[in-house]
Amino acid sequence: MNKTSTSIYDNVKCNFKIWLSSRDDEGIIGDGKWQILKAIEKHGSLTAATKALGITYRRTWSDLKKIEDYLGFALIEKVRGGRNGGQTTLTKKGRSLINAFDKLHYKIDGVIEDAFVEFKKELKNTTNEK
Repeated sequence: MNKTSTSIYDNVKCNFKIWLSSRDDEGIIGDGKWQILKAIEKHGSLTAATKALGITYRRTWSDLKKIEDYLGFALIEKVRGGRNGGQTTLTKKGRSLINAFDKLHYKIDGVIEDAFVEFKKELKNTTNEK
């Protein structure tokens, strides 16, 4: 092994996704749908959000309706067409869901990152890498 200050493990990263599901393992919301909601808030329309994320409008609309049905509240409000085109905004509860998921992600990201640092230390010790 080359005795440099970098480790082969420095190029290893930990990937993970967070999602919430029902007791029957039916997906409710996860990282992808969270990003969709954030994109709707940023772009002001479902069409613009789906274009920015490179996903289909029809499936996204269906996915959002499933979340609303499961949680029992509206996530988005849609205003159709007109001179300047349509608009989609998040409801107050939709924004609250994003904020809660942001906080959950922040906390879980920190715990996982700390655990991964420890994992790499143990791995280095196991392989006698300094």
